[in-house]
Amino acid sequence: MRWTMGCWLLGALGLLGCAHTKQEDAPVARYTSDAQGFDTHSFFYDTGSEVVIFDAQFTEAEAGKVLAAVRAETPHPIRYVVVTHPNPDKFNGVAVFQREGAQVVASEATAAAIPAVHAAKKHYWVNVAKAFSEPSYPAQATVDITFRGTYRLPLQGEGQVELTELHHPGVASTQTVAYLPRRQALLVGDLVHYRTHAWLEGALREGRAVPDLDAWKAALEELKAWKGATVYGGRGESAPVEEAVAEQQRYLDGMEGLVKAYVAELGSRKAELCGNDAAPHYEALTRRAAEAFPGYALPYMVQYSVYGLVTPLACGE
Repeated sequence: MRWTMGCWLLGALGLLGCAHTKQEDAPVARYTSDAQGFDTHSFFYDTGSEVVIFDAQFTEAEAGKVLAAVRAETPHPIRYVVVTHPNPDKFNGVAVFQREGAQVVASEATAAAIPAVHAAKKHYWVNVAKAFSEPSYPAQATVDITFRGTYRLPLQGEGQVELTELHHPGVASTQTVAYLPRRQALLVGDLVHYRTHAWLEGALREGRAVPDLDAWKAALEELKAWKGATVYGGRGESAPVEEAVAEQQRYLDGMEGLVKAYVAELGSRKAELCGNDAAPHYEALTRRAAEAFPGYALPYMVQYSVYGLVTPLACGE
């Protein structure tokens, strides 16, 4: 089974650098990990009395950098960490903030999905990639507050944070978005990668990747309810909601067509996509994606996630 590869392996291949960045992306502050953390954004919002963090990074070490970034900006306590969806770069680091007194908030569906996703990813990173030892891989995340449908965080400051569980899954098996009305900011996790290549693995169900691009596009349609908002995705830059939705849907349609065309070209050789010799094909798909979407950042995302789209077409799963 193919899974994501981080800077431990990518760096060895000379594909990219590994220096972390911290950026401010008004009206919410943003910390961006390096490639070892999959170039993941964590956003944080200071209400004037407390801080809310959105998504907690892949490792506790990276979460510690988010904590340092917050502490450099504000003395206010971190009260909540919101997990937008059940992928490990969103939940693995939550314990860092819980030790600071924060409560972790997620939908019931996301909380229910975390144990199986954690087990599958831990197995890969410990036993296949061998990038972690059993003790060094992050412990399974715990969620303190769960909700169904919608939930407004109880805040002491003047800000508001409204959480909504979308009706359709997106990049994972379930998706929460957070809206900050005073700032017209809509934080959507990896549902949107604006002008950045997306993570295409799909939801993990019983240890298998099960992407559903139609459901992802339907989830994007739901974002239009926040007319006038600016979307802040898990990777890439911010964009007005209408533009972000249209661009992400165009990307998903383009990648689906690109993968289908590649598998069709291989014909009787498509089984090569399913074995130990698949790497050159995934490299070729990455090059084609870069050509189809010039100027898009992070093409390595395609190389290590597009198997989710390829497998059902080529491998009989």
